[in-house]
Amino acid sequence: MQDYVQQPDSLSAMPPPPPVQGEATTSIMATNLTKIYNGVTVLNIPSLSIHSAEGFGLVGNNGAGKTTFFRLILDLIEATTGVIEIDGQKVARHDEWKSKVGSFLDEGFLIDFLTPEEYFAFTARIYKKSEGDLATFLETMSDFFNGEIIGSGKLIRDLSKGNQKKTGIAAALLGDPQILILDEPFTALDPTSQIRLKRMLNDFKTTRNMTMLISSHDLNHVTEVCDRIVVLEKGVVVRDIHTSENTLKELESYFAV
Repeated sequence: MQDYVQQPDSLSAMPPPPPVQGEATTSIMATNLTKIYNGVTVLNIPSLSIHSAEGFGLVGNNGAGKTTFFRLILDLIEATTGVIEIDGQKVARHDEWKSKVGSFLDEGFLIDFLTPEEYFAFTARIYKKSEGDLATFLETMSDFFNGEIIGSGKLIRDLSKGNQKKTGIAAALLGDPQILILDEPFTALDPTSQIRLKRMLNDFKTTRNMTMLISSHDLNHVTEVCDRIVVLEKGVVVRDIHTSENTLKELESYFAV
């Protein structure tokens, strides 16, 4: 595998320029962040900032540390060292940031003995949404659901993996989050649903100024929805590039065996 970190003359290997004052603010900041399991460092990020309204893509092979990073942002696991801040507030053992964030990492986020309708109603109550708010939201999801979620009569655990994922993604959006975190959102979705999800994410990013963190093994999908892509390798940031027409080829070259 090529090591682009050792190519300082390559423009795409350089870190992204800082935002122009007044155009962007830092939404998420990781500082001196490490996670060590049984003496093995699985994540080591000295400094990484994600700007408000940025589409941030995270790619890497299995074991690169992508999900670990997302779980640290969501305070689901404890960092070995360092801190993560959301809008200047420390994440660990604090709750102020939670109303700003919607997330879906895996099926463990679901309450699978409920129907989708029951799960959405439960989630709506958490976000203090009215029945009318929920009905309006579900209507906006109708194309994405494709008639397979609402009214199916199934418990979430009996849905296909793709429809479970649709349910989780929708629940993450129900609270109108400022920050959306999705781990492998395209996996298990059929091609039509993948296209609809990409369209929806791009629309939310532009119309709602939503900050999005998306991890994916599919390089094509992530380059289509993210303004910036970070490559993790064994827990270390080895690429940090702004998306351009050449990004997909650069990533394919990097990951080529």
